[in-house]
Order: sequence, then structure tokens, then C-alpha cells
Amino acid sequence: MSRIDSKGSPHTSVRAASWATVTVFALNGFVFASWLSRLPAIRDDLGLTPSTIGLLLLVGSLGSVIALPLAGTVVTRWGTARTVAGAALLASVGLLGVMIAFGASSVVAMAALLALTQAGIAAWDVAMNLEGTRVEQALHRAIMPAYHAAFSGGTVFGAGLGALMAHLGVPVAVHLLGAAALAVLLVAAAVRRFLPQPSAAPEGHGTADSGGTGGLGDDGEAANAHRAGAGARAALAAWLEPRTLLIGLMVLSAALTEGAANDWLTLASIDAFGLDNSQGALVLAVFLVAMTAMRLVGTRLLDAWGRVLVLRVCIAAALLGLLAFTLAPVPWLAIIGVVLWGIGAALGFPVGMSAASDEPAHAAARLSVVSTIGYTAFLAGPPLLGLLAEHVGLRHALLVIAVPLLISLLVTGAARPPRVTATADGATRGS
Repeated sequence: MSRIDSKGSPHTSVRAASWATVTVFALNGFVFASWLSRLPAIRDDLGLTPSTIGLLLLVGSLGSVIALPLAGTVVTRWGTARTVAGAALLASVGLLGVMIAFGASSVVAMAALLALTQAGIAAWDVAMNLEGTRVEQALHRAIMPAYHAAFSGGTVFGAGLGALMAHLGVPVAVHLLGAAALAVLLVAAAVRRFLPQPSAAPEGHGTADSGGTGGLGDDGEAANAHRAGAGARAALAAWLEPRTLLIGLMVLSAALTEGAANDWLTLASIDAFGLDNSQGALVLAVFLVAMTAMRLVGTRLLDAWGRVLVLRVCIAAALLGLLAFTLAPVPWLAIIGVVLWGIGAALGFPVGMSAASDEPAHAAARLSVVSTIGYTAFLAGPPLLGLLAEHVGLRHALLVIAVPLLISLLVTGAARPPRVTATADGATRGS
């Protein structure tokens, strides 16, 4: 393992950073699922239709769509630690505004403030994924699925707690604001253990400190300006790379498959089988448990069988599970479909993040591109399903996801690690 810094054990530093990364992934999932688990209560209190909910989520997703292309440049300048902490705070402030608007029964204000929340969650997500790939490369093993398992574990806990809060009749605002405040405090503590921010400064300039806070004095400012300019140029160039765009298409399919379940599985189960709100939240919890378990197992499967084969098996499982849930005449068969759906949705996103970061020098820019493509589907796709559900019902609307799943089978080869070749100066590059 390469040397991480001049203080303490490199192994200890990487291990501490790994646990810190697990923590911020889990907290991101916890905040995300806490909001979604109370969506049925918000629907009932405000009397919202599926199309109105879809528009609410769609407007909210614009915050992420705007934030994601900028995230790579922000991370390059600020570092992963400061970006994660600042984005978590932004998401929590936005959620506070959403709850104030909910209390005032203003759907328009809720949508606008949800956009602010989603912008924070999106920037948080890009930065934590970049930190995860840095730790993965330091460990020299496929560990990104384990970090995404932590995200899924956070969503399981968030959904389970949401079901409990709904069952106990705890007000939505009390539940969600408490969850957001806890997340901000724990994130602030975790990011202190992130890996030192690598320097991209030219020779003779200062370097960034371990928290990604920038250098000191004029030299430090020059280094930060250099990183910002380089990051902006790299971000534009990454949009022209065929492999990066194909990885983005694969992640788009995976994100839509996962996002549709997160947003609509609870409501679809309630409407199709006459469940109450707490039971509907438990169906979502089943999906999240299956996805979490697969992500924990996925690290070994990827090491043993490689990215491409494992991804193709997962896509097949997702297709089978989706068909079982949407066409099942009885609840128990639909639950089996939910399990397969969760297993199939587990690895596409984390593997895509790893594939986009195979070359560390360009990781931030490529990760921003792939995240933008993937999260556009993750955030905008499910709300559009709500509009379709007005005509065909929620369960049948979910069948649309089969189309991008089939397309993703054609592009999984892009996730294969690039060959490494030597350049004239002795450096290496992907090919």
C-alpha cells in the first residue's frame, strides 16, 4: 500500500478514512429514506394526487440536476471533506424549509425548497463517492459496493424508523428535522477522518491540507485557483469521452431502477394490495434490505467474477423482479419480486462510480459526468412515472423501467477496467 502521509500509520489512516466514508454514505441514505418514508403521510395530509406528487418530486429534482455538473469542480477546489460537510448542512436547511412549507400547505414552496434539499444531497453524494473511490484505490480491492451497502443500510434504517414514526403518529416535521439535525452533527465528525486531499498545484505552489480546506497565504490561493481552473477544463473534456458516456448510460439504468423503487414502491404496494402506510413502508424496507445484502456480498463477487458478468446477472434479476412485482396477482409473489428487484438494483451504481474513477487523475470530472447522467434518471425519472401512473396505475407504470434495463445489457462492457500502458516519461495511462 502506498504511503498516505507523514504522520502515523498509512494503514491506520486508510482504515479510519474507510470507516468515515461508511458513515457519510449511511447518513446520506438515512436522510434520503427518512423523507421518502413520510411521503404517504404528506400525500394524505395535503390530499395530493400521483401526478401532483410527481410534479413535486420533479421540481425538487431540478436542484440536483443543477448541482451535479458543478460538483466535480467544487470538490476539486474544496476537497471531499468540506464539500460533504457543507452539502449536508445545505440539505438540512432545505429540509427545514420544506417542513415549514408543508405546515403552511404550500405545495409550490415545498417543491422549491425541496430543490435546495436535493442540491445538497447531490453534491454530498458526488463528494462521498469520490472519497470512496480514493479509499478503494488505496486498499487495492473492490470495496465501493460495501460503501453503497452502507448507503442502503442507512435507507433501511431510515425507512424502518419512518414506518415506526408513522405507526406512532409522530408529526412529520418532528421526525424529519430531528433526523436531519442528527445527520449534520455526525457528518461533521466523520469528515475529519477523510484521506488527505491530493495536491494539484504546480511546482513551487502550496498544497491543500488534509481536510481539503486549501493552502495558506498567496501560494495556497494560487494552488486553489489552479485546481479550480484545471477541474473546470477536465469536467468539460469528460463529456466528450465515449467510455465515460457509456458508463453514464449504464448508471442511468441502475439509478432509474433503484430510484423508482425508492419513490413509488411504498405507494404502489398500498394502492395495489390495500396495505396501510406502515405496511407500505415495510415493503420498501424489504427492497432496501435485499439491495443492502447484495451490496455486501457484491465486493466478493466482483473480485471473483469481474464487473461485466456480475452486472449482467444483476440486470437479469432486476428484470425478473420488476415483472413479478408489477404483474403479480397476490402479495406474496410481489414480495418475491421486490427481493429480486432489490438484488438486481444493487451493484450498477457503485460499479459505475468505480469504473468512472479508474484513472485517479480524472476521477472528479468523470464522476461528475456519470453522476449527472445517473442522477438525472434517479431524480427526474420517478416523478415522470407519477404522471404516467395517472393513466395506467402505479404498478403498471413501473413496467417502463424494463426498457432502460434491456438497453443497459448492451453497454455493461464499458465498465471493464481500462488497460494500463506506459507513456514515454514512464508514467501510466488507461487505454
